[in-house]
Amino acid sequence: MQKYESMIVISTKQEEDVIKGLVEKFKSLIEENGTLVSVDEWGKKRLAYMINKETEGYYVLYTYEANTVFPAEFERRARISEGVMRYMTIAL
Repeated sequence: MQKYESMIVISTKQEEDVIKGLVEKFKSLIEENGTLVSVDEWGKKRLAYMINKETEGYYVLYTYEANTVFPAEFERRARISEGVMRYMTIAL
């Protein structure tokens, strides 16, 4: 089991319940495939540059332990999830 951190930036054009649903969706995905250490919701922050004509995003940082193939699956699901603007995973 390797330790990872994954961050997603969710569009603030989404309704609040949709944002919470996405946060829970990725949380349950991690719990199914590894051990969730923490979920740190940074909330709404200003973006460094405009993405899709938006200047703010909702940031969420997940810290977890999983096998080495899971981060690719996490990023695949983030890529196809509507409302996720950016994502990144790093190995600790």
